[in-house]
Amino acid sequence: MKTRYRLIRRGVRNGAFYCVDTSTGKRTSLRTGSEDEARQFVEAKNQAQRQPEINLQIAKAYLAAADESFVNRTWQEVMVEFVNCKTGSNRIRCERAIIAKPFDSIRDLQLIETRSEHFLRVLENAKVSTNNYLRRFHNFALDMGWLPWPVLPKRRWPVVRYKEKRAITREEHELILSRERNPEMRAFLRCCWHIGGSQSDVAHLKAEDVDWQAQVVSFFRAKTGTAQIIHFGSALAEVLRDLPGSGLLFPRLVAMDEKHRAALFQRGCRREGITGISLHSYRYAWAERAKKVGYPERFAQQALGHNSKAVHRAYAKKAQFTLPSLEEYEQRTT
Repeated sequence: MKTRYRLIRRGVRNGAFYCVDTSTGKRTSLRTGSEDEARQFVEAKNQAQRQPEINLQIAKAYLAAADESFVNRTWQEVMVEFVNCKTGSNRIRCERAIIAKPFDSIRDLQLIETRSEHFLRVLENAKVSTNNYLRRFHNFALDMGWLPWPVLPKRRWPVVRYKEKRAITREEHELILSRERNPEMRAFLRCCWHIGGSQSDVAHLKAEDVDWQAQVVSFFRAKTGTAQIIHFGSALAEVLRDLPGSGLLFPRLVAMDEKHRAALFQRGCRREGITGISLHSYRYAWAERAKKVGYPERFAQQALGHNSKAVHRAYAKKAQFTLPSLEEYEQRTT
């Protein structure tokens, strides 16, 4: 049987060794200056070509010598270890994700036996969450050294298509407030409008986070740990004066799970026939309002606690911005 791969060397002395595929003509560098190592590598490729049915078993034998659990490790074990690295609400979300039905087909599948079609089967008609978490499980296994090679290369993963997200408009905000009977929820929504914080961060605000002398509300974001610093005016000051002077500003709302607060908000939206928004839409609204009036981007980024300019611009991308003339802008600053 004719061998498929052969060894060549470029240059008479100290030349690089290459493996040539005689069927395609493709030449691959072996990245070694030792002829013995190069010949062993080419012979291994030819041997693998001659007896493909036992290649996997040979690979398992070599890998088991380095790590006894390498061969038997399944994707369920990867998911469990992935969750164990998380804390807080992030861990709760991951625990919900790993029990999703699309992952049932690979739970008991050994990593070493996983092929690209196994992943593609999971991703068929999958939602964004499935695509996202399967990528994270895959990358986690690679980073831990549990996968000898990627199951799917980066370019072969299906494109993640997120649902369209939008900001809440001022008219929608005012309409919801006009029908809200709970004073604490009404104050909470007004704070979300003026602060632009996530619902959890705003719900956990304390009176000590408000600096009345400097007119600043400051806190650390639960998601990233970065500081969010908001300079407030008379409108927000009016809201804050009616809230507790010490301790938690929203004691009842903070005791709720975030999904319960979201449900309360969605109830108000349905009552007014408003669709396509959530409590997170208040962050988009703040970013768009800042861009529309020409608020400096670096200040808006700091106010929302965004570490990345790209993230901040994604939030403000739908702002309808009219650029003023230089003369008008100079008059604003004088």
